[in-house]
Amino acid sequence: MRTRALGAALVLATSVAQAQSPETLAWLRKMHQATQRLSYVGTFVYQNADRTETSRITRYAADDIEKLEVMNGVPREIVRTRDKIRCYLPDSRVVKVDRRVDRDFPGLLPEQIPALAGHYDISLGETQRIAGLECQTVLLQPKDNLRYGYRLYADVKSGMLMRADTIDAAGKSVETLMFTQFTPGNVTPDMVRPRHEGKKWRIEDAGAAPAHLVGWGLASELPGFHKVTELKRRLGESRPVGQMVFSDGLAAVSVFIEPLENRPDRAATGLASMGAIHIYTREVANHMITVVGEAPAVSVQRIADAVEFRRPTQ
Repeated sequence: MRTRALGAALVLATSVAQAQSPETLAWLRKMHQATQRLSYVGTFVYQNADRTETSRITRYAADDIEKLEVMNGVPREIVRTRDKIRCYLPDSRVVKVDRRVDRDFPGLLPEQIPALAGHYDISLGETQRIAGLECQTVLLQPKDNLRYGYRLYADVKSGMLMRADTIDAAGKSVETLMFTQFTPGNVTPDMVRPRHEGKKWRIEDAGAAPAHLVGWGLASELPGFHKVTELKRRLGESRPVGQMVFSDGLAAVSVFIEPLENRPDRAATGLASMGAIHIYTREVANHMITVVGEAPAVSVQRIADAVEFRRPTQ
C-alpha cells in the first residue's frame, strides 16, 4: 500500500511539475507584473454572445489607480483604487461607491501563480498580433468541469495582458476582453482624476466592510474554491446583506445573503445567466441566497445548494 501511495504521489508530483514548467509560469508572472507595474492608456472591447462594450482605460501605476470610461451605452466613468470602486453616472447624477474584491481586466492573475496548476493544465500556444503587438498565447485548460478555461495573450516585450478569452467545456469562447489600442507610459495623476469629481451628486455607498457572518457557511466546499472574504454591505440605500466570496485563484463566486423581510418582493428562484456569468437564487432559513459567479452553471448551483445556516450554540 505504501508503495502504491508513493507511486501515486510521484505521478501527481510529476504532472504538477509539468503543468508548472518554468517557461509557462514565467509568462504568467510576467503578465501579472506588467499589469501591476505599467502605466498606460488603452481602449479595450468586451464581447459576449449578445453584448459588446468599448471602454477607455488609463492606469497610473505609482498610485495603483485606474480610470475607465465606457464609450457606448449608458455613460459611466469608473475609478478603481486598491480597495475602492467609484462609478460616476452622469445621467442620474449618482456616484456609486463599493469595495473592490475581485480582479478586473487586465489584472486578472493572482500573485500565487503556482497554485493555479492544481486546477489548470497550463501550456504555451502560438504567437499572434493584437493591437499591433506580437503576443504570446498562454492556455489554461481546467482539470474538471467546475471552472472555465482561458486563453491569455501577452505582449512579448512587456508581458502586458492584451486579450483574455473565457472558454467553456465545448471549447467555445463565452467572453472576450481585448485591447484594440494600447500606449504604455506618459500617464500623470491628472489623467486618472474623475471628470465629475467634486460635483454635488447623490452618493450611494454600499458600506461594504469585513464581517463575520455568524452561522452562515457551506455544507461542503467546491473543490479548489476557497473562501477569500466575508463582508456586510447594502443593496440600494437600505437593504443590508452579507456577502461571502469564494475563488480558485482565477474564477470568483459571490454568495449574497439577504433577509426576506428586507425585500420589497420575492425574487424568482433558480438559474439565470448573462454571458459567462451565472446566477442561482434559492431560499434558506428565511433568507434569499443569490450566488453570482463567472463560472460554469454547475459550479454556481453547487455552491448555492451547499449554503446553510447553523444556529450558533450558546
